[in-house]
Amino acid sequence: MGKKKAVKYFVVDAFTDSAFKGNPAAVCFLDDDNKRDDTWLQSLAAEFNISETCFLTPVTGLQARFGLRWFTPNAEVDLCGHATLASAHCLFSNGLVDSEKVEFVTRSGILTAKRVINTIEINDGEVKGGSFLIELDFPVIQTSDINLSDDSSAMITKSMNGVTIVDIKATANNNIIVVLPSMESVIDLQPRIDEILNCPCNGIIVTAAGFEGSAYDFYSRYFPPKFGIDEDPVCGSAHCALAHYWSLEKKKCDFLAYQASARSGTIGIHLDKEKQRVLLRGKAVTVMEGHILV
Repeated sequence: MGKKKAVKYFVVDAFTDSAFKGNPAAVCFLDDDNKRDDTWLQSLAAEFNISETCFLTPVTGLQARFGLRWFTPNAEVDLCGHATLASAHCLFSNGLVDSEKVEFVTRSGILTAKRVINTIEINDGEVKGGSFLIELDFPVIQTSDINLSDDSSAMITKSMNGVTIVDIKATANNNIIVVLPSMESVIDLQPRIDEILNCPCNGIIVTAAGFEGSAYDFYSRYFPPKFGIDEDPVCGSAHCALAHYWSLEKKKCDFLAYQASARSGTIGIHLDKEKQRVLLRGKAVTVMEGHILV
């Protein structure tokens, strides 16, 4: 058997226009002549050891459709916003598709990413052109009331290090949303990751409404240690649930959201209630590229 062909990859920071901010994803390109088994895919994700490593495979005969799979350092996941944004950014910015829209075949069905041109952008007082946003079309993740046992409730309170909790909701993909009183309480929170591991959920999304006059409608952070990440820097799929929750609270469908991790990130959101879809808009920056040789 001959030596396997090297795998091209990019590392992209998503939901930001600045390098080393937002959420990093490794985007790896495979094809029918260069297949790898699931053990190798998971091992590579562990090797990158960032919040998401994803794999793009062209769909034969369709120029702008790709298979897409997402892996955290220790598990394959059903939905990932920032790695989908990163994948679309690689395709658009490197001229790998002759289209303003790409489709991804995933565990969550067919997801689309559209290139949206910013004709004029003001940045630190300077006007510039030529940049673009990427708009992802994702499913809504429903939120609902939750009946917690006394033990589970105590566990969540303990995991939040005793901070005041305003509300708790469940999401359809087995996360828990914990609503805090203020933006400051989200930013300053120092959760107990060891206790989150014991909670009856995949992870905890912490959120609060923006203050009066804030540019942002709501703030959030996401802690999914069971997936091998203590804190996900900017999570697109979490915002598919947050969009549902805040649309009910604020009686609106358009939001500008801020994920208040150390790296931080900004997400534009539109909830389409009729189609039960969430449109997520953000930017991305390529910070590395190379080849995997094994």
